[in-house]
Amino acid sequence: MDVQNTIQKLRDELSKHNYNYYVLDSPSISDYEFDLKLKQLQDLEKKHPEYFDESSPSLRVGGTITKNFKTVPHEYRMYSLDNSYSKEDLIDWEKRVQKVLGDVPLEYTCELKYDGASISITYENGKLKRAVTRGDGFQGDDVTNNIKTIKSVPLQLKGDFPDKFDIRGEIVLPFAGFEKMNQDLIEVGEAPYSNPRNTASGSLKLQDSSEVAKRPLDCLLYFLIGNNLPFTTQFDGLKSARKWGFKVPKEATLADNLEEVFQYIDYWDAHRHDLPYETDGVVVKVNHFQYQDELGYTAKSPRWAMAYKFKSEQVSTTLNSISYQVGRTGAITPVANLEPVQLAGTIVKRASLYNADQIEKLDVRIGDIVFVEKGGEIIPKIIAVDLSKRLENAERTNYITHCPECSTELVRYEGEVNHYCPNFYGCPPQIIGRIQHFISRKAMDIEGLGGETVALLFNNGLAHNYADLYEVTVEQILPLERMAQKSADNLVKGVENSKSIPFERVLYALGIRYVGETVAKKLAKHYKNIDALSQATLTDLILVDEIGEKIAKSVLEFFDKEENKIIIERLKNYGLQLEIIENINPNATIKLAGKIVVVSGVFEQFSRDELKKLIEDNGGKIGSSISAKTSYVVAGDNMGPAKLEKAGKLNIPIITETDLIKLINVG
Repeated sequence: MDVQNTIQKLRDELSKHNYNYYVLDSPSISDYEFDLKLKQLQDLEKKHPEYFDESSPSLRVGGTITKNFKTVPHEYRMYSLDNSYSKEDLIDWEKRVQKVLGDVPLEYTCELKYDGASISITYENGKLKRAVTRGDGFQGDDVTNNIKTIKSVPLQLKGDFPDKFDIRGEIVLPFAGFEKMNQDLIEVGEAPYSNPRNTASGSLKLQDSSEVAKRPLDCLLYFLIGNNLPFTTQFDGLKSARKWGFKVPKEATLADNLEEVFQYIDYWDAHRHDLPYETDGVVVKVNHFQYQDELGYTAKSPRWAMAYKFKSEQVSTTLNSISYQVGRTGAITPVANLEPVQLAGTIVKRASLYNADQIEKLDVRIGDIVFVEKGGEIIPKIIAVDLSKRLENAERTNYITHCPECSTELVRYEGEVNHYCPNFYGCPPQIIGRIQHFISRKAMDIEGLGGETVALLFNNGLAHNYADLYEVTVEQILPLERMAQKSADNLVKGVENSKSIPFERVLYALGIRYVGETVAKKLAKHYKNIDALSQATLTDLILVDEIGEKIAKSVLEFFDKEENKIIIERLKNYGLQLEIIENINPNATIKLAGKIVVVSGVFEQFSRDELKKLIEDNGGKIGSSISAKTSYVVAGDNMGPAKLEKAGKLNIPIITETDLIKLINVG
């Protein structure tokens, strides 16, 4: 027997049967026959390890143990989508699109929005190389071994595919499989899972891939990204992906106008409950990649796509009590504690009441029957009270006057809707919250240190601010509850490793009010180091791109406080990155200093990102849209007519990529 050929024949046959069953939903052999062939393959591979293949169907059963999931950067950022909740929102979105593109014929790809765990899978030469979770969009966790156990994910592609690309989609748990998993748990006396989406997401981080293989996960794919893809539209991309072996939902359709988009939305709003998966809306995308490229992205989302969310479900239940939470900024959030009720696939026990004004507006009282809604928000909200069922002795709700944690009298600043506890440096939840923010993934990303451990350190007097983390020792940690030698070692090591986190993330980690990720990057890029930022005036700050008066005053207030100055000095001494470490381009110049350049179209010598970096390396600033302040427009093929027209009206020089190179080399 030619063992190598026999092994390859079995692999090909099993891959075909997998595809027929899990992608086409058209099995051609029985489960028993499939299992016999798989057993035969496993036995042969065990005896002949020299014929190992990373794409073998035998790997579907799992068995790999992953103790720690490695964080890896996405080659192409994973953006989130803007949400709309009405057809008027979509009409406004189209107007914004047309304002950029001009009066060009538009068509849209309409796809169902599945509620699962986002995944990005990289293929090289037709083989699955890596699967990474969304994470923060810039980086995620490598869950390749677990993804390989999902039968609808191809390990080896077929047909004429690109050498390398990424494909994005959702890992979902079909209703039938979810119900079967819960029934099995109930039968052995275990608590059932709350909803399919969270269960699917949690499955990706199981350490034993053989346990993942036991779960009936599915993978629905909907977007390809890479260089030199062999198609020019989103819809053609979906068709190509199907040919290569991916499970691409067939519900996607092409719409020639918004009216057809609305028809698609109306149909699936009525029929979504017939689907085997959770779906909460429709994603509408400008179909042509050329136009997508012209439209570009905001800081968080593509301008060429919009998610339409189906109207949220509502239920009624009893309000049992109201509690008050203290956030890291001191803001007080009232929370409604409800009689548990099923809503949109989850058991709801709590809902947000937002602030004192909302409580007064609803006139919500303990014992009321309230209507609860779960729309675009993660936390459900109370939208109304059933006054016909109000108890006669129901007392009006009086908002608290003192902090529930430290008893400090609350304040409400002019123009603010929230009440605040002003005990910034003495209120435990504020202190713990700031440290938890500091160690969070998008900030310092300190491995081995979670929210509960932060509270443990604070409660035992080891951390009263985030600077204290850099003085905590293994010997101090070991006596604490649930802290073994390895946990203590990992915590101290994680704190030490965080000293290499770049300045913009350290700045975000400091927790300056209104300074989110995007603002932190802009401030870091502008001021270069913490000293320059701390000495900036109100006028200086307001002149920074996209920094308004509210943010500027908050930054000044932070650096005016003596306690913060002391913490910053300590962080410097511990060796944190409090200045930008720039990669110097030896060919960089300042020939474009003071120039604002807009890049538009498709280019031959460079990608758009390469051109933008070239401009920035030579002192220029990239403009997102054409205005009177624009110095040049670098135009490639298929530049949008609206941009051309606007540049012409404003008499802005339109140059080619070749002109730009000459400008830098000669100017």
